[in-house]
Amino acid sequence: MIKELDPGLLDRTIDTLQKRVDYVDIRVSETQNTAIVMKDGKVQEIRSGDDFGASIRVLNGGAWGFSYTTQISQLKRMAEIAFKLAGSLESEVELARVDVNVNQIKSRAKIKPDDVSVDEKKEVMVEAEKAASLPQVVSTTVNYVEGDGTSYFISSEGANLMQEETRVAMFINAVAAGEGVIQFGHKSLGGARGFEVIQKADLEKFGRTAASKAVRLLDANSPPSGRFPVLLDSELTGVFIHEALGHASEADLILQKDSILEGKMGTSIGSPLVNIIDDASMDAFGYYAYDAEGVKTSENILVKDGVLVSLLSSRETASKLGLKPSGNSRSAVGDQPLVRMSNTYLKPGEMKFDELIEDLKDGIYLKGSRGGQVDTGKGVFQFNAAESFRIENGEVGEPLRDVSLSGNILEILRKVDGVGRDFHMGVGFCGKSGQTAPVGDGGPHTRVSEATVGGAE
Repeated sequence: MIKELDPGLLDRTIDTLQKRVDYVDIRVSETQNTAIVMKDGKVQEIRSGDDFGASIRVLNGGAWGFSYTTQISQLKRMAEIAFKLAGSLESEVELARVDVNVNQIKSRAKIKPDDVSVDEKKEVMVEAEKAASLPQVVSTTVNYVEGDGTSYFISSEGANLMQEETRVAMFINAVAAGEGVIQFGHKSLGGARGFEVIQKADLEKFGRTAASKAVRLLDANSPPSGRFPVLLDSELTGVFIHEALGHASEADLILQKDSILEGKMGTSIGSPLVNIIDDASMDAFGYYAYDAEGVKTSENILVKDGVLVSLLSSRETASKLGLKPSGNSRSAVGDQPLVRMSNTYLKPGEMKFDELIEDLKDGIYLKGSRGGQVDTGKGVFQFNAAESFRIENGEVGEPLRDVSLSGNILEILRKVDGVGRDFHMGVGFCGKSGQTAPVGDGGPHTRVSEATVGGAE
């Protein structure tokens, strides 16, 4: 449907409104999605379809009006609805100034997912599943997802953007059982590119790693409880940075007084080793060139040498806080844009893995994440590690299972005393206010001098 879109229709719709309102923008998007679910080596479900929509935002008298349609023929009618909605509300919205962009962004995919047969996609899933079929593994689930979309953005300020985005990802879960104990292993891979992401991956290692983790946990011991030096792997580092610091740095949460970072701009919130970045322009799963308001993305340093120097913002929230918009306004075309993360990570340091653990006489090595919870307002968190090990006299020792890490966000950041030179970005989806966005998070191995460790419930 988007191929048949008359670009002049968007211009004409803008023209009918811009003399009556302060600002208007239109987004049009179409995405082809496919998802395949394989359970224990057998395909259980294949879903494929197109999502099309167009949305209009009108800002008039300081209030937003928003409307959405799946029928392009209804665009003019939806424009009038948005106009009337803005007129029925009272607010004081102002937009920070931004550069007006006119550009066309092509997909980074070398192999478009649509050019790959379903049988070939099933074959790579089977390869990963077979590698995960180790002794004691009683069940496996492999999920493959892809999205290939085109979007347009046009505004009364003169912005005119076309963007193509392609994403491919695969996830595997392995369940191991033995002597009344059940444990899980998980692994993911993907990128904001095409099927080449899967083709280049070591699928045998991908499946075996998830399964080996589940099997190893069967014989792991219960963790000690108390305060210990801890070492986080790159995956858990990324989860901590995303959940604990990334959400707290979202400008809308700060304006809602639901962030521990309120009033802390320009102050030290972590050790000098802490450098945290959000960058939608980098080659990772959360990539996009322009956000939902047409703002060009770039590296945004949130924390530099332990000091909070920036936030994640939209044009509206940036205006209220006196900031430059960061390019973090995101949403599906049918939803109002929200302040969202993109690719958020801790910048690597200089230490080798052996150097990070050599001074630890009694510590805990935490790997991966099984979820958790964060209260950005109170600044506290609790995460469950996917896998853990005791560190004794500078050596990685016995495996531990069901280990939790908890504490105060700023306390943990201030106690970072070692940052590895390795780096890895993960693949994921982040939820906020009922909306879901693809994101990347990661970093290096990170050492914290003291943190609270206990058994996960």
